[in-house]
Amino acid sequence: MSTYDSLRHLADSWGLVAMTAAFLGFNLWAFRPRARAHHDHAARSIFEGDDHE
Repeated sequence: MSTYDSLRHLADSWGLVAMTAAFLGFNLWAFRPRARAHHDHAARSIFEGDDHE
């Protein structure tokens, strides 16, 4: 079996599992309850120093 075939087989089988696990992990990390304050601050940071209302 060539290197290309080996890498393709790895990507077809375990690559999908790894990408799915990473996607779920990133989503769980971004939407964790303790991150709310950080996300609220980031959303309001573009208005800091803006004196216009």
